Amino acid sequence: MTQRFIIQRPGLAPATVAEFSALLGRPPDRVDNASATWEHADVDTRRSGEIAARHGVDANLLPTGCRLADFRLIAFDMDSTLITIECIDEIAEFAGRKADVAAITEASMRGEIPDFAQSLRQRVALLAGLDESVLKQVYEERLRLSPGAEDLLDAARAAGLKILLVSGGFTYFTERLRSRLPIDYTRANTLEIIDGKLSGRVFDPIVDADLKRDTVLETCAAIGCDPAEAIVVGDGANDLKMMAVAGVSVAYRAKPVVRAGSMLGIEHNGLDAIVGLLS
Repeated sequence: MTQRFIIQRPGLAPATVAEFSALLGRPPDRVDNASATWEHADVDTRRSGEIAARHGVDANLLPTGCRLADFRLIAFDMDSTLITIECIDEIAEFAGRKADVAAITEASMRGEIPDFAQSLRQRVALLAGLDESVLKQVYEERLRLSPGAEDLLDAARAAGLKILLVSGGFTYFTERLRSRLPIDYTRANTLEIIDGKLSGRVFDPIVDADLKRDTVLETCAAIGCDPAEAIVVGDGANDLKMMAVAGVSVAYRAKPVVRAGSMLGIEHNGLDAIVGLLS
């Protein structure tokens, strides 16, 4: 299989391109102020990774001819992937428990807490008694799309892909994002609310790593595509199983365990870098 090697960063420096050119033994086939591409590349990935880290660029190797239009589905995690925040951490701040909840969130994302459902119930329990209006405040005041998200979604839709948002977070946020963005399908957890207050409980089934994977597979079946025709984008350990069944997996500003288990990685660019990788 022939491969394409791409480096990306806004304001890509000529010195960076020169060092990678020396590594590959030739100048890039295409270069602009944000990326350089070598077709039919043979590269030492260890050395390229060292250079990429030193220059602060994203360096990815993927099959030649791998294009966005070759796929039928693109699936996203929500928190810290499609959006910049962890919603549960922001909700917890209103209960004065952000540090406690964020510590559990981080450990779960790193894969240090293998039972995601248990960690989620533990965190949600700390939210008991909060007024449901807090959810609206988090959505309106704190939730922001990740850089390049809208451009990527528009490009995916234009290329004919269906868009899935599958989250270990909450339906309050996924449904509002679905009404705002070109998202076809969503799946997330539902918080129990009693008399206008968060009860501290979440309804079953909890969207854990297994259910995320199953949701991707079920969506592929529903639209009549093979999982190899799916792209999955995530950042935490809870995303690894759905990433594993996809044709292309993208770790976006991800935990090390996720980057190690994915085909492509984005650290220094926005989500729209995926368009550049698959163009």
